[in-house]
Amino acid sequence: QVHLVESGGGSAQPGGSLTLSCEASGKFFTIYEMGWYRRAPGKQRELVAAVNQAGDFTRYADSVKGRFTIFRDNAKNAVLLQMNSPKLEDTAVYYCSAHYLQDNWGEGTQVTVSS
Repeated sequence: QVHLVESGGGSAQPGGSLTLSCEASGKFFTIYEMGWYRRAPGKQRELVAAVNQAGDFTRYADSVKGRFTIFRDNAKNAVLLQMNSPKLEDTAVYYCSAHYLQDNWGEGTQVTVSS
């Protein structure tokens, strides 16, 4: 089992940038596919971005393609989400996830985009 802790949330302005970090504790970090999900007020949780075990394949929600980048550092047991040009609709609680046979979740970090 893996324990996930997110950090880096907060406020951002449209067109700015923000980086979310997720640190994983536990063994065998490299067996997990890592991802970032979000839940906006009144909406269901949705996938934002995911990266495979080696870090050489990524996928993104259409709404964030070209603006967000996910990358992992297997040496540091970490996965980051670089959020460029955030929009008001990116406001949500962002969750880090680790998937291998089952899903593991962090507690989430709030991101608020406002002008």
